[in-house]
Amino acid sequence: MAGENWRRRVLYFAAMKHLEKGTVSQSSFIYIFYLFGLLSLSIFFHLCEKISIYHTSNSPVMEQLLLQNITLNSSLSFAGIWTVNSIGRLGNQMGEYATLYALAKLNGHKAYILPEMHQYLSPIFKITLPVISAKRFRKIQWKKVYLNDWMSEEYRHIRGRYVQLMGYPCSYTFYHHIRQEILKEFTFHDHIKEEANHYLQVLRGERQNVTFVGVHVRRGDYVRVMPETWKGVVADKGYLEKAMNYFRKKYLNPIFVVTSNGMQWCKENINASRGDVYFVGDGKESTPGKDFALLAHCNHTIMTIGTFGIWASYLAGGEAVYLANYTLPDSPFLKIFKPSAAFLPEWIGIPADLSPLLPKS
Repeated sequence: MAGENWRRRVLYFAAMKHLEKGTVSQSSFIYIFYLFGLLSLSIFFHLCEKISIYHTSNSPVMEQLLLQNITLNSSLSFAGIWTVNSIGRLGNQMGEYATLYALAKLNGHKAYILPEMHQYLSPIFKITLPVISAKRFRKIQWKKVYLNDWMSEEYRHIRGRYVQLMGYPCSYTFYHHIRQEILKEFTFHDHIKEEANHYLQVLRGERQNVTFVGVHVRRGDYVRVMPETWKGVVADKGYLEKAMNYFRKKYLNPIFVVTSNGMQWCKENINASRGDVYFVGDGKESTPGKDFALLAHCNHTIMTIGTFGIWASYLAGGEAVYLANYTLPDSPFLKIFKPSAAFLPEWIGIPADLSPLLPKS
């Protein structure tokens, strides 16, 4: 715009100079008309350009480009927008976010999250993916790609500029190759981190060389759903005792930090007589941030079942003990869940007791 104004000024100045000389020769008139002609053409092309931009900016394609705040030029091609469904609770949301982050990067596209996911994760973590508004989301014709819970070769070559990933992906096979980036995305806000560390220090008291072991006991709907729908079981008293004894034998002063959505069951079935078990958190599934932060700030983890415990283990690092083989071999659950893709190879599995599922003699 500034360059256009400057060209007009130069042409106008040259024409005025000829008029001031009072030259009336034919060649002077021709020269003056030539300059005014150039000025007119310059104005004409500039107006055409403005009209073109106006119409383009109101087209659906341009509106989609503007969603990314991309500056268009001859050397920049449009990469498209990818997003993912926002379903489930905290563990599911984290799996969906991490999978979107990894697959969009792998396929060379820009990732955006839905407002619902941002509202769920941003109060807890310092996530960085931008948000696409619900209004703009509805205006785009999305290509829906339904994912398994684990990575497949075909996901490396997904075609489409406007792709919405669908499903409940929660497998390290999607994103473990960029583990540090994922951990950075799930960095806790400072006040949450400080609160969790302060709580653990209170539990420590005057003891030295303490090892914190987070214990997540999933109860709730799984108590009914696993045996009735999936031919499986949830963790029982025996499993938790074995898992805790593993850490008691390996570490001098373990402190077990137990969180659960079935705390009463935990208090009745976990032996706390040694003074190394603490039942903490509120177990509220609607606001799981506090419980999750406590688990993630422990040194090691004991999980039972569900994505909440898997992600707590992933963020905590250290050793992780999980409930293994908790379904019958013919369980339909194994068609949608692959244990080898859910639990890291170095994690330690303790087989579940499947006797409650077997016919009684």
